[in-house]
Amino acid sequence: MTPRRKRMITVVAILAGVGIATAFALQSFQKNLLYYYSPSQIQAGEAPSTRSFRVGGLVENGSLKREPGSLEVRFILTDYAHQQSVSYTGVLPDLFREGQGVIAPGKMGSDGMFVAEEVLAKHDENYMPPEVKDSLKPHAQASQGASQGST
Repeated sequence: MTPRRKRMITVVAILAGVGIATAFALQSFQKNLLYYYSPSQIQAGEAPSTRSFRVGGLVENGSLKREPGSLEVRFILTDYAHQQSVSYTGVLPDLFREGQGVIAPGKMGSDGMFVAEEVLAKHDENYMPPEVKDSLKPHAQASQGASQGST
């Protein structure tokens, strides 16, 4: 075998190895992405039914229900247009309360309930997760316009 042919085989082998490694990395990255969906997007059927994703919104006032004798909590997230029921088993963050923005990663249950793996609450009075703020803007503006039009 000539030296030129050896170099060509080496270059092709290196390129094939880099291509395979890149394909594995992209496949792994795609499986680990957690997309964000608002309650309106979930109700529209845009959220995956078999993959984990994040849902965010405001905890609706009066919707927090605790199961006696367990750590299970159920509450409703809203973006002012639609609502999504959420179930979480565990200790809620100290800053969690009704009327505040939260993000919860998890999966959709078979009964249409979102089963959260974790609940993330805002950490001060001026902060709201950007995804939640962006998904609430159009609905908040619409509800303000409707209330101003009725006066």
